[in-house]
Amino acid sequence: MTDSSIEALNQKLDRLIEAVARLAPPPVPKTDLAEADCFVWQADPGFLEPVRKVNRVDIGLIRGVDRVRDILVENTERFAAGHAANNVLLWGARGMGKSSLVKAVHAEINASAKLDRPLKLIEIHREDIDTLPKLMMLLKAAPYRFILFCDDLSFDHDDTSYKSLKAALEGGVEGRPANVIFYATSNRRHLLPRDMIDNERSTAINPSEAVEEKVSLSDRFGLWLGFHKCSQDEYLDMIDGYVRHHGLAMDPETLRAEALEWATTRGSRSGRVAWQFTQDLAGRLGKPLKD
Repeated sequence: MTDSSIEALNQKLDRLIEAVARLAPPPVPKTDLAEADCFVWQADPGFLEPVRKVNRVDIGLIRGVDRVRDILVENTERFAAGHAANNVLLWGARGMGKSSLVKAVHAEINASAKLDRPLKLIEIHREDIDTLPKLMMLLKAAPYRFILFCDDLSFDHDDTSYKSLKAALEGGVEGRPANVIFYATSNRRHLLPRDMIDNERSTAINPSEAVEEKVSLSDRFGLWLGFHKCSQDEYLDMIDGYVRHHGLAMDPETLRAEALEWATTRGSRSGRVAWQFTQDLAGRLGKPLKD
């Protein structure tokens, strides 16, 4: 074989190797848990993506939920300190600060400087719930404690992934790792639509057992924290807190009238509506909002 033939063969082999390499999946990024305090679980290919700037508000700005706030703080403090604590389901009215409270409590605990190592917050998307066992395998040997957080958790018809959640929370041979706790928010107390439960009751051979299997998912959460629609005074208190925090100057009577009109046009009063009004007010005044 001549030198030119060998060279041509080598070039073909190089192209073949490059083509095969392009077909192979990219390597899974290495997870460095010391890189951040918050992560998002990327189920495919299976790594934790660090979040360096978390979208959250100061815990002092979350109004109208003082009792549930204190319960969540106490439960999280116990868990962070290595003591027994419960999984938590935050359920109820939309826009009343369920997910904001989880993120704010996490920041508050880490800012207290009482921990040897920071508490980690990991968000898992609803559609990735069935990968919880894989995630827990990754976390159980880590030298940190973790809050697994799923926002707007619920299950619809023909969705069986709730069984994975039940097993990951309390069931299975290994059970939930001692350094992991699960917090979820939902508009539904039982995480399942009422008509789904009613359908199971009407079609099952043993209706009570069929319903029990689905409703028992909520029982895996030791704490149920209810969020209810706020009163007019609580709504206005939220507005006042935001306005003071962001330094937005306006006549109190005018502020009150505009805030109530805003809520009327939205057809509801909530923390989310109060924040949306604050954003609109800051824009009209030409004032920046604090990070």
